[in-house]
Amino acid sequence: MMTVRELIRQTEKQLEEQGKDIQVAKVWFYHLANKEPHELYLMMDEEVDESMATSFQDGISEYLKGRPIQYIKGVENFFGRDFIVNQDVLIPRYETEELVEHILYAIDDYFDDTDQIDLCDVGTGSGAIAVSLKCEEPRLKVWATDISEKALETAKTNAQNNDAKITFMQGDMVQPLIEAGIKVDIFVSNPPYIPVQQEIESVVKDHEPHVALFGGHDGLYFYRQIFNSVEAILKDKAILAFEMGYDQKEDMEKEVKHYFPDYPFEILKDINGKDRMLFIYKNISKK
Repeated sequence: MMTVRELIRQTEKQLEEQGKDIQVAKVWFYHLANKEPHELYLMMDEEVDESMATSFQDGISEYLKGRPIQYIKGVENFFGRDFIVNQDVLIPRYETEELVEHILYAIDDYFDDTDQIDLCDVGTGSGAIAVSLKCEEPRLKVWATDISEKALETAKTNAQNNDAKITFMQGDMVQPLIEAGIKVDIFVSNPPYIPVQQEIESVVKDHEPHVALFGGHDGLYFYRQIFNSVEAILKDKAILAFEMGYDQKEDMEKEVKHYFPDYPFEILKDINGKDRMLFIYKNISKK
């Protein structure tokens, strides 16, 4: 039998030869072994039993065929918590963690003296944003919507697994919130923003749900849909927070100025210096 070190090195070489991410070998192994990354190095010279080796190779084979490692694992870590992911939901990205972080900053800046803060997450997918925000800020009362019934099933499970009390609603964008007469202090959305003609990695295009990826000819279809109807669910003072495509700043600015000519807004850069987050302030003086 091989040692852990031998198995991982052999797999890393195999992945490298096929142009794949060699880190997947370690990520997949410590997931199967139920170990933290730092614990893996303490077991490098241990022998891998047959059943573990078989499960490991089966997963690597799936990955080599193009299936995302997150779907093979069935979970992805987001903001320090594990979230179930499957073919019905988009895999949470690191960039979206930054959106959550900036929303929490905004709560500290503008709602420090508020006992209950009403927030909605439109197009919730796996529920990663809604659950993370609720867990980090107990004062939040959270509603989350999605048009996909299967996505909502996954999101509900993720909320239960993380002890997050969230009201989930099925429907198209803000419509279920409007019908329920809900008003929010903070509106959050990470809508599909990839233009339909844009080339993307096959591992994404072939496996992740297209309804959560593509946003019309220029990627802004769902933003316009939200901008056109969101006033109905906003309180007198409110913040809107969005993730956006890194190359959409100029077009996004035009749309915001068209729909919200009197509201200040800002587009924030992510850790890589790319324009990734849009914040709009309704009757709030931006700090």
